[in-house]
Amino acid sequence: MSCKLLGLCQYDTNKLVRIRSVRLGSLKWALNGAILLFICIMLLWNRSYQEFDLVVSSVTTKVKGVALTSLPGLPDQVWDVADYSGPSQEKNSFFVVTNVIVTKNQKQDKCPEVSPHGRVCRVDKDCEKGAWDQHSHGIQTGACVKSGVIGKTCEVSAWCPIETKTKAPRPALLAAAENFTVLIKNNIRFPAFNFIRRNILPEMNDAYLKSCQRTNDSLCPIFRLGDIVHEAKEKFSEMAVQGGVIGIQIKWDCNLDPLMQRCLPRYSFRRLDEKESNRTLYPGLNFRFAKYHRENGVEVRTLYKAFGIRFDIMVFGKAGKFSFIQLVVYIGSTLSYYALTTLFIDWLISTSCYSIEARQDYSERKVESVQDKQQCILSVSFVDENNIRVVKRSQKKSLQDVKPMSIQQRTEDTGHLRAMVSMLQQGITTDQPAQAPPNPKTSPSPGPSPRLKPGPSPNPGPTPRPSHSVWCKCDCCGPSTLRHEELCCRRTSGPCITTSPLFDQLVLRRSLLEAVLLYRDPLSPPAGEGQTATLRHCAYRQFISWRLGVPPSDTHPAIPSCCVWRIREEYPSTDGQYRGFRPIGENSTQAWSNGQL
Repeated sequence: MSCKLLGLCQYDTNKLVRIRSVRLGSLKWALNGAILLFICIMLLWNRSYQEFDLVVSSVTTKVKGVALTSLPGLPDQVWDVADYSGPSQEKNSFFVVTNVIVTKNQKQDKCPEVSPHGRVCRVDKDCEKGAWDQHSHGIQTGACVKSGVIGKTCEVSAWCPIETKTKAPRPALLAAAENFTVLIKNNIRFPAFNFIRRNILPEMNDAYLKSCQRTNDSLCPIFRLGDIVHEAKEKFSEMAVQGGVIGIQIKWDCNLDPLMQRCLPRYSFRRLDEKESNRTLYPGLNFRFAKYHRENGVEVRTLYKAFGIRFDIMVFGKAGKFSFIQLVVYIGSTLSYYALTTLFIDWLISTSCYSIEARQDYSERKVESVQDKQQCILSVSFVDENNIRVVKRSQKKSLQDVKPMSIQQRTEDTGHLRAMVSMLQQGITTDQPAQAPPNPKTSPSPGPSPRLKPGPSPNPGPTPRPSHSVWCKCDCCGPSTLRHEELCCRRTSGPCITTSPLFDQLVLRRSLLEAVLLYRDPLSPPAGEGQTATLRHCAYRQFISWRLGVPPSDTHPAIPSCCVWRIREEYPSTDGQYRGFRPIGENSTQAWSNGQL
């Protein structure tokens, strides 16, 4: 529990590689300066240091203008705002009549349906009483009557005479609507800042509204309809014939900071209906309305099919005010842009701008490869193979039988090899030729070394251990309950490596192990009889350096079971307990060189 709590008091930081280069250093500061300039420009341009709120608005309009129309067979008629504004106005929009088809003196009666909506007939049986469809002007009476000069159609009960004109007059009858004016009153509010404003500014008085014109004042709230259509890139005389829809956009982009407060509307215009596709299929905009009166006690009406332009007013906008929190969030989000400098310079170094040696050296210093602790990678060497097997530790198979991940050439530890040769030349070795160690009962012990303390009498060799395990090929391996310790010195059946004279001279010989320990720590006291654990661990390192050389990177060297038991027989534990093979978490090459195995 204390170890876990202690881990909370640790700090981890990233490893950096500093390249001393004037060229790269200048490039780094130039890129960082450009990024800083970009961040500052975007900060001011988008006002990213502000908190924003969306607009809430209401719109009212007032249209003014008078037009005179002359219709064939009818007296001249004056149209004022009550006539051309239509029967009703929708929310945030207004309608202006620009063209009209008039059918006078209609009353409830029976008359023939007009073509092409009327059903052509020959006799009364061809007409169904009470029938109608979506194109009919009335209800069929069941009679077939003459329609026009030739032909017959079914008679209908309707407002007669039925409207016969279908095409709008050209030019438009109310083309004078181009000079009509509209006053737009727009009230807005930003709830988050409790800020209220209208497009009729406080300094605008009655005299100003009577004289202002949009051509020389963009804030004037009074608009000429012809100017609105023109700014929408349309021609009023053409649009007035069939009608259409124009959008009036009012945009509020307000800065409510005390030193830079500004909140003014901007007007823009565009046509909303698709005029190109509507030329042949239901073009423009129109509707019908009627005016009623009584003649001789009979109700009579005048039917108007009105074509016109509907103006939709759309208000959108936002207001911003300084917020320290938003400023901190923006700065924090833009700090990641500086990573672009590192990415660009890393890419530049990896290109042909630098030599292969420089690129490789930088890559090795910047990137350090490690293996996942859950995937323990071991390096294994067999005496009957001249290579290193890299295998993954398995919980199900013995290490002897695990299929290798890769097979690599052995890298000799030249420093260790030179040191061993030097020590052997100084008298560490025996004067006898290399052969199996003699039995101490029949042969005398060798004489003392001229320089170092003489070692113990050579052991008569490994004691064969009858093994029933199929993984042991030398019959000298000891039993184990751990799969990763089930490793023999051989791949195929044959003599054990512990029977080699070099095993005694390089791994077990006490005088050599003491010399190695003294070489590593010149001031350390000589290993006494009670320090067999130190000699045993040194013997492990000697075997690894002899048989594996420099183990592959990120692997843990594994010692065969027969060698481990032979070393333990020579340098046994005082209590008979051994820790066993425990792969360490860091790079094993550094570990065994530091004496951690």
